[in-house]
Amino acid sequence: MTAIPNYRPKQLSLGPLEAEILNIVWEFGCATVKDIHDRILSDPDRELAYTSVTTVLNRLTKKGWLVCDKEGRAFYYRPTITKQQAQAIEAQEHLHRFLTVGSPEIVAAFADNLDAASVERLNAIAKRIDDARKAREQ
Repeated sequence: MTAIPNYRPKQLSLGPLEAEILNIVWEFGCATVKDIHDRILSDPDRELAYTSVTTVLNRLTKKGWLVCDKEGRAFYYRPTITKQQAQAIEAQEHLHRFLTVGSPEIVAAFADNLDAASVERLNAIAKRIDDARKAREQ
């Protein structure tokens, strides 16, 4: 299970190119502009300027998704959170938006349309929530 990190990027929303480049950085663990640019251009149907990669990396750094370290003349970009942590944050945001609907009728209508597998997953989640609540009370 991936815990929701204490750190959160300043801005969660990402454009398609930002998401693509962030995925490449997650894959590499740490990458230079050249690493990312070469990876994107490894697809013969893609064209992207080197400066565009630099711009997106700087944007991701300002949004809090990446940090940049300079070693000699090279700049290395690395993620501030793992891909799994980002997925946990995204799931938490979706759940929060769902719960802010606040109308029991809407939630009940949603529940009425779940298939058996989804109901089982929700029951498993409810059990984990209950177990966590009991553990906190002890």
